Amino acid sequence: MTQEKTGMLQSPEGRRGLPKPIRALLDTSGLIAVFILLFIGLSVLVPDFFTGRNIVGLLLSVTLIGTIATTMMMVLALGEVDLSVASIVAFAGVVAAVVTSTSGSVLVGVLVGVAAGGAVGAFNGFVVARFGVNSLIATLAAMEFVRGLAYITSGGDAVMITVPGFFDLGTLSFLGLTLPVWTMIACFVIFGVMLNFTAFGRNVLATGGNAEAASLAGVNVRRLRITVFALQGIVAGVAGVLLTSRMGLGDPNTSQGLELAVISACVLGGVSLSGGVASITGVLVGVLIMGCVQNAMGLLNVPTFYQYLVRGAILLLAVMFDRWKQSRRSRA
Repeated sequence: MTQEKTGMLQSPEGRRGLPKPIRALLDTSGLIAVFILLFIGLSVLVPDFFTGRNIVGLLLSVTLIGTIATTMMMVLALGEVDLSVASIVAFAGVVAAVVTSTSGSVLVGVLVGVAAGGAVGAFNGFVVARFGVNSLIATLAAMEFVRGLAYITSGGDAVMITVPGFFDLGTLSFLGLTLPVWTMIACFVIFGVMLNFTAFGRNVLATGGNAEAASLAGVNVRRLRITVFALQGIVAGVAGVLLTSRMGLGDPNTSQGLELAVISACVLGGVSLSGGVASITGVLVGVLIMGCVQNAMGLLNVPTFYQYLVRGAILLLAVMFDRWKQSRRSRA
């Protein structure tokens, strides 16, 4: 028996005996190698890619996708999906702009904008958990009506911000990195710890793997779903407020298609669309891969419609890779 256990720890299957962060790192080692090779290749082949200014710009460019991907990871790990995040970003930004300009208080505007995002997320979770509506359909509907709310709140046009202090949110910097970058880093740390070291994270993965078994084990699946969707809404609201500060106005038409980019980054990072599998390290690498590709295409002046083709190809390959991993796990 002792020899069998030792053999398991030394075999690939024996990774289950390792701490969860170590297992996650081993599972994403191939993806990390791909990112390193991609980064080296782009540094050599693309002019001005490997410069300090461009690297800082690259980090800033992935803050929106990266920040929201940390909670989309939780939603997907739960076995659900959220297509409303782009609309929440637009809605939260418009609400923050309107409230800030009306009240004259940046703090009030930020809090109300983030709360608006959290309310939409909690509503999505309630519909999915309480009425058993498929999350794809529920959040697709939310994507439409929340975008409509953004247009109604803004009067159909962009909202100019009259309080100068609001713009500091997007420009404040520390150690050469702006607040949006630090916010993304904080989200990766917080939700990485939450996923790997808390009962909440274990319950999310267990529910995504088998909701019925998790419920029998004592997990309040309904409350868990509402909480995860609410967290998704709050983080999307934070991202929307920061984006609005960077843009200098609340635009109800912003972030079109953002939800697909976020899901692509998560799936590329090893998060399973069927639930139960997620890695914060993988999501980080997935975000960076997509950011590097997008940045390189911009430096090479690739036409926008070709960029759509590349992003679509990345999504398709990520989904196919996820499907291959699922079939491999089922055979094992």
